[in-house]
Amino acid sequence: MIESEDNNTNNNNNNEKSIQNESNKKSQQSNKKSSKPQKNQTTDSAEITTQPQFNDDISLIDIGANLTDPMFSGIYNDKNYHEGDLNEILNRAKNSGVKKVIITGGSLSESRAALNISRKIDKNLIECFCTIGVHPTKCKEFENENFGGEKKYFEDLRELIKDGLKDNKVIAIGECGLDYDRIEFCDKETQIKYFNLQFDLAEEFKLPMFLHNRNTNGDFVSILSKQRNRIKGGVSHSFTGSLNEMNEIINLNIFIGLNGCSLKTEEGLTIAKEIPNDWLLIETDCPWCEIKPTSEGYKYIKTFWPTKKKEKFQMGFCVKNRQEICHIRNVLEVISAVKNINSSTLSEQIYKNTISLFFSN
Repeated sequence: MIESEDNNTNNNNNNEKSIQNESNKKSQQSNKKSSKPQKNQTTDSAEITTQPQFNDDISLIDIGANLTDPMFSGIYNDKNYHEGDLNEILNRAKNSGVKKVIITGGSLSESRAALNISRKIDKNLIECFCTIGVHPTKCKEFENENFGGEKKYFEDLRELIKDGLKDNKVIAIGECGLDYDRIEFCDKETQIKYFNLQFDLAEEFKLPMFLHNRNTNGDFVSILSKQRNRIKGGVSHSFTGSLNEMNEIINLNIFIGLNGCSLKTEEGLTIAKEIPNDWLLIETDCPWCEIKPTSEGYKYIKTFWPTKKKEKFQMGFCVKNRQEICHIRNVLEVISAVKNINSSTLSEQIYKNTISLFFSN
């Protein structure tokens, strides 16, 4: 910041010299402060006007994209700000090296929408697939008579999975698990009941699981341990647990999925560093979990896209504070940095991991 001189100086020469000296001191202090490296120095997206170009051989798979979210239709908090721009989003993802996207289903209706989107997207643009399952915060839907009750809801999930397997668009059961940070939406007992129930789907259809775990005090690992032999495999996505919990999950031969939410803190970066490369997957969880300037991982980001606020939406620009598939590049950049591994080398291993879990058949 540049300090200005006081406009109310008088004509006394001594006072003028005093004021000038004070101004010089402040200016020198300001210069010293600005020369120090900032903890998380931000890049002004308004200054970026061209799309990043990539001349590498990096191939990426986003294992968790919430493309059913209204934000991708231009709707934020029930208010329409702009037209839908999914094709633009997919083009940016393709240009960033993304080869496949797994669209997350979090309820019966979301799973239907995810399957429909995966079928509509041209595979020559990006191959899209989906999960089918019920998020822990939405498990009360199983018992909602408006959906026909538990038996009908479960049977409707089964029929949807059967439909999605006809063209191999459904590749996992989920998003399911436990979330004790948001029990105001669904109590623990109901979450546990229907987490267990969804193992029936994974076992019947021989599909891996896309798992959710938030602050569950050992319950998630306990249930997973008991049910593990019934399922093909899975990933604990958007991991934000402890180092001990990470090791417990990997010991069950379950992958760890990282996104921006996983990389917020120094502890999160330490855990990312410690995850064995052959048990690591990456995702965006878009439109959520962006790596914000306040995140500890932000300082490792190398790639930025032209961005505008939703109120000033323009085709060809990302929307500020709306995570996109292309931003999976940033997740890779942060993890590569903390592991001190070349991004191309790490991405190759992550790609192999993802294929082995979701596409080995």
